[in-house]
Amino acid sequence: MIVAENIHKYYGDVEVLKGVNLHIKKGEIVAIVGPSGAGKTTLLQILGTLDQPQKQIDFTLKINQISLKNLSDKQLSEFRNKHIGFIFQFHQLLPEFTALENVCIPAFIAKKSKKEAENEAKKILDFLGLSLRLHHKPNELSGGEQQRVAVARALINNPNVILADEPSGNLDSESAKNLHELFFKLRDEFGQTFVLVTHNEELANMADRKLTMIDGKII
Repeated sequence: MIVAENIHKYYGDVEVLKGVNLHIKKGEIVAIVGPSGAGKTTLLQILGTLDQPQKQIDFTLKINQISLKNLSDKQLSEFRNKHIGFIFQFHQLLPEFTALENVCIPAFIAKKSKKEAENEAKKILDFLGLSLRLHHKPNELSGGEQQRVAVARALINNPNVILADEPSGNLDSESAKNLHELFFKLRDEFGQTFVLVTHNEELANMADRKLTMIDGKII
């Protein structure tokens, strides 16, 4: 599902990623742990096509057997919208829109009709236990509910891969536990592949594999 080989990244003179190799199977839940500054978020952003490896160094980056190496910015945006879902530590919901409207945004970008997008969003929100909160704005939802709306938004286009950066870092312990269990429920229900960057040892230990990054390398 994900093949990343010889991934390097520099910011100025600082080498953040030092030849990372990563192979992840379809339907696998992989947790990436390590100290702050190890390069975890940078790697996740490259896997999600939000950033790119050093072009001067030969590398491989494939998702779902599609090479991302030579795609244009427009092609990368289309690929990202169709194949990748993102969940961040802070839910990044638009405050002026309802839960339903927030979830529909990636579907509208993918040029789905309003009816199709809303029907799919309602199904996902119902699956996540939010059927009574469709028309509530983010400030009317609890932290756990806001994060579940963000999960629904990540799922709306049925992506192959879900990338999550400290997804429970802003939640209380009970909401974090519920979110962790939800990831496994989603994997079993929809077959998505999850890559999680986390400092939460409980979540990391639940994963199919736990990878440790130190100083720009997976050890």
